[in-house]
Amino acid sequence: MLPKLSAEEQRVLGCLLEKEVTVPASYPMTLNALRTACNQSSSREPVVDYDERTVLDAVRSLKEKDLARVTWMDYGKRTLKYAQIASEGLGLGDDERALLTVLLLRGPQAAGELKTRSERIFHFADRQEVEARLEAMAQLEVPLVELLPKRAGQQDGRWVHLLGDAVRPGGPEPEVDREVILAHGASERDEQILATYAAVAEVYGEEYQDRLDERPIERWLLDRVVDLAGGRPIADVGCGTGVATAYLARAGADVIGYDFSPAMLETARRMHPGLAFEAADLRRLLRPPAASGWGAVTAWYSLVHYTPSEVASQVAYLANLIDEEGVLALALNAGAAVSTSSTWLGREVDTPWVRHDPRQVRDAIVAAGLVEIETYIEHGDDVDHLFVLGQRPASNPST
Repeated sequence: MLPKLSAEEQRVLGCLLEKEVTVPASYPMTLNALRTACNQSSSREPVVDYDERTVLDAVRSLKEKDLARVTWMDYGKRTLKYAQIASEGLGLGDDERALLTVLLLRGPQAAGELKTRSERIFHFADRQEVEARLEAMAQLEVPLVELLPKRAGQQDGRWVHLLGDAVRPGGPEPEVDREVILAHGASERDEQILATYAAVAEVYGEEYQDRLDERPIERWLLDRVVDLAGGRPIADVGCGTGVATAYLARAGADVIGYDFSPAMLETARRMHPGLAFEAADLRRLLRPPAASGWGAVTAWYSLVHYTPSEVASQVAYLANLIDEEGVLALALNAGAAVSTSSTWLGREVDTPWVRHDPRQVRDAIVAAGLVEIETYIEHGDDVDHLFVLGQRPASNPST
């Protein structure tokens, strides 16, 4: 059985393992040096502020578990020094020892992070070598590590040691790079979206045609959009199969649905033959032909495939098309994650999905010059939904 270490014991053992390799001239370590190592601000997650009693209690507990020992005493100064014996007791090779050290000091990490952070202790040729060693450590009769399930937005799984509960850094998870879906350019991502909706358009229409019946908050918000538009034309951009477009029309709106997917437009026209649907990319939408601007623009989950930087620029562009006191209304998936679906609605696809930080979306609305901003978040089982409404101010507001 592996010993189960407290957070303090993990930090102390990690420091003893690390310093034996990186500063051998000052090893074994005095209590003061060990405390300094535990509390250093670099290469430690989380950063801590242990006092001497905390460190001494931890090292004594490690000694009782046969993971540390007193190795030298200066009788004149009565100074004890401490060393680790865990590498012997656990039968660690140099590569295994390096990985375990970094996991003890910095919590769960991906293989790429471990390669970079263990370099001062052991040189791995590449990431594949790290992964191979981790897998071997996980398959031991008494495993030393395990691979955690991927969390939403993570590209790589993270490894964790099994010497007690892993200590995770305080505060929020590091922000995911949601711009990664543009690694090969926006045009390739757009082709993925078009291919996805070409594959799912028909079944999408059937699956989601009654979706708003179960969404009272969305019906309330769309009703508000109609009221705020005041009879002026509304553009429903990224309308898909026309679910929101049809609802706006039933609420009395003069609305046109726009989408850049021919397959989705074909389905929308078939399902809602009395409504107007036109082909247009929301990034190149024009003002209405018979008005100075749109009374409202709705983007109802049409930005879920776009990065934060794209959303900011699209919000600015759409806001410029709105008439005075007109409204921009957005519905998105909330969060700070990016993922890719390989199947959707029973079809094989390659579809990027992006969740958006409410603060960043609100900042984009403000930067676009809109006011009277309202933000709502609805918590769901799988994903939270974000709704943001902003209004263009009148050019000569009354005082």
